[in-house]
Amino acid sequence: MNLSSSSASSASSAWSHPLAGYGWDEEWEAAFTPFAEQGLLPGRVVRVDRGLCDVVTDGGTVRADTAFVTPHDPMRVVCTGDWVAVEPGGSPRYVRTYLPRRTAFVRSTSSKRSEGQILAANVDHAIVAVSLAAEIDLGRIERFLALAWESGAQPAVVLTKADLVPDAVTRAHLVQDVETSAPGVPVLAVSAAHAEGLDAVAAVVSGGTSVLLGQSGAGKSTLANALLGEDVMDVRGIRDVDGKGRHTTTTRNLLALPGGGVLIDTPGLRGVGLWDAGTGVGQVFAEIEELAERCRFQDCAHATEPGCAVTAAVDAGELPVRRLESYRKLMRENQRIVAKTDARLRAEIRKDWKRRSAAGRAAMEAKRGRLR
Repeated sequence: MNLSSSSASSASSAWSHPLAGYGWDEEWEAAFTPFAEQGLLPGRVVRVDRGLCDVVTDGGTVRADTAFVTPHDPMRVVCTGDWVAVEPGGSPRYVRTYLPRRTAFVRSTSSKRSEGQILAANVDHAIVAVSLAAEIDLGRIERFLALAWESGAQPAVVLTKADLVPDAVTRAHLVQDVETSAPGVPVLAVSAAHAEGLDAVAAVVSGGTSVLLGQSGAGKSTLANALLGEDVMDVRGIRDVDGKGRHTTTTRNLLALPGGGVLIDTPGLRGVGLWDAGTGVGQVFAEIEELAERCRFQDCAHATEPGCAVTAAVDAGELPVRRLESYRKLMRENQRIVAKTDARLRAEIRKDWKRRSAAGRAAMEAKRGRLR
């Protein structure tokens, strides 16, 4: 069956399509119609490497050049998970364009220009892998979740290597700590080595496209192999000296799962800078956002303002101090990133800073007056 003519047949349903196992559906087919008329073939990018990419099509996986769709903007380069229009033949074969993305997982790069980097496209579930064999960094989990929510995907946290925490009570406390930092997000403890908890993860990833995220040594590749039912991804142990992992996965790979759905495995991420993720941060800290609606002032910074419902919740022991500090940190970071590309926001930040400085000086002068 030739995919370029498949859209002409209304009797051809998405589930019977050769690429249905990779996420192709009737909406993608409709979006591809103008490219099919040009004789181009649809395919999904399963790997990108130095200007070339592997694309799975109805005729198998082909190697294609991305020169026609490699602009200076790193947000518009071809990415693993993209649906693309590829030439039916030729040497080299070229990707001509990609279809508009439904979702995109984006982080900021370490560049001083604060550019965004797309890690995966058209993702339905963002699986954050965290090892129970190391001290859990709740702030880092919140950071991952903010990016996940912002991407449009549904996040989940998978606590790997649960067999290394044999005490059930301790394990339950760790899961509870993560659940507190991940409201509305499934938190699953698994042991790939002992096949424990994998059914719950498989149920999540079987519906649509999932991206697997986390630091090196988090057990992502081991988890991916367990879900795939075979050793596809290379696995190496962590370093004994510091318990950190070696980079095993070096590229982002999209793999079809035997139980349905596809999985994008990613290299270990050292840095996960926010990229215009204000909405995502708000969802991670939903309880703080709800409290903020009851603050006396609409622009309350939840610091020293009178009538602040957020700080009142902290004083009453209803909101952990760590959560508020993490919220402030991520909101400040996100604001700085956005301000670098938004002149209007930069002006608003400067205006707000001046207002707060004036208020601080007025408060100090009033305090000195009372002490005289």
